[in-house]
Amino acid sequence: MEKNRFSPQTFLARLPLFDAMSPSELDAIAAGTSERHAARGDIIFQRGDTCKGFHLVIFGQVKLAAGVANGAEKIIELIGPGHSFGEALMFMEKPYIVSATALADSLLLHVTKEAVFDGIAHDPGFARKMLAGLSRRMHGLICDLESVALQSGTQRVIGYLLQDEATGQGAQLTLPVSKAVVASRLNLTPEHFSRILGDLTMHGLIGVQGRNVTIMNIDGLRKHAG
Repeated sequence: MEKNRFSPQTFLARLPLFDAMSPSELDAIAAGTSERHAARGDIIFQRGDTCKGFHLVIFGQVKLAAGVANGAEKIIELIGPGHSFGEALMFMEKPYIVSATALADSLLLHVTKEAVFDGIAHDPGFARKMLAGLSRRMHGLICDLESVALQSGTQRVIGYLLQDEATGQGAQLTLPVSKAVVASRLNLTPEHFSRILGDLTMHGLIGVQGRNVTIMNIDGLRKHAG
């Protein structure tokens, strides 16, 4: 039985970063890409590895994490389908300062820096889009730092649960990753995260069953967050 063939051009054309490119320009970028299938738990790269380009997630999920002094890890970012990672270090031509691990069976595209630099040389608009993407990521990291510095653990958890503007009374959410991963993303220990969920449940604000969370009292949640 013949395997379904994946077209990098088709996927690239759907992304805002590449949507203004002509078919010939997309062909040139695609010529500098390679596919990588990563099973859950596979290490995509480690801190200190040479950065030779950036990655795009077609399906699955990837965590970017940094090691900390006690041997644990701090999750910096969770990358889902349609999003990319590694651009900044590619431009800086520096080794990776974090590790990347697949949290689920994933398909990635790796775009070489040579293909990116050629694309920028032929299309200034491509450079502007790359800069916009990097700026959005920088803004997100600054917001994360502000959250850790200025908000309590409870406020961070409530903010995470209510981050989708469509979330309302009675909404049912499924944590996309394990509670331990979410806790690290929010700069909490798993124990602290569980205590906060338990406290919110005790106050009748949420209901928790495994990784499923039900918003029982959205106004109360917002008030609880101050």
